[in-house]
This record gives sequence, structure tokens and C-alpha cells, in this order.
Amino acid sequence: MVIIKDLEKRFLTEMLNNYRRADQECGYRATRFLQMLDKRGPVETAKILIRKPGGSEGFAKLWELRRLDLSVEALVIRDEFKPLFTEEEREICRDRLRDYGYDVPPEK
Repeated sequence: MVIIKDLEKRFLTEMLNNYRRADQECGYRATRFLQMLDKRGPVETAKILIRKPGGSEGFAKLWELRRLDLSVEALVIRDEFKPLFTEEEREICRDRLRDYGYDVPPEK
């Protein structure tokens, strides 16, 4: 359990880093995203966002900005975070990213 909690902390750190980068590099402030993180935590927030049919508003905005690398979906498919998500959730993310032209790395 301690290992999963540490992994969740790393996932939160990466989510916040992506939020900051989107703000600094693209001028995009996802304030509702921060509110969700505060209320629900990083993993539950990610699960809610990736299960939205067609993706979240934030995903759409990052696609418009050509910065899907900063999306929650791009974090979920990273190998290091695999223990936090089901294979179905990771597949939703891979499919969505591919559908929007993101170069999804192969599974390890």
C-alpha cells in the first residue's frame, strides 16, 4: 500500500507539473481541473476525466493547442503509472490519443 501511495504522490506531482506547463507555455489555466484534484485526488480525477465520452474540455483545449503531451491521458499511459489504472482505462487513453493524432508509444 505504501508503494501505491508513493506512486499516487508522483502522479499528482506530474499532474501539477503539466498544469503549470500548460499555463506557462500555452496560457491555458485549467482551474476546474485544480478544483477536481483538490476535491477528489489525482487518481479519481484522472478516472473521471478519461471516462468522459469524447474526452474532457481540457483534453479538447490541449488538442487545439497541439499539446496533448500535457493531457491526463498522456500521463495515464506512462508505464510508471500502470499500477494505478485498469487496462481498460489505459486503452481508453491510448485510443483517444491516437484518434487525435498523438504518437502513442508502444506498451512495454
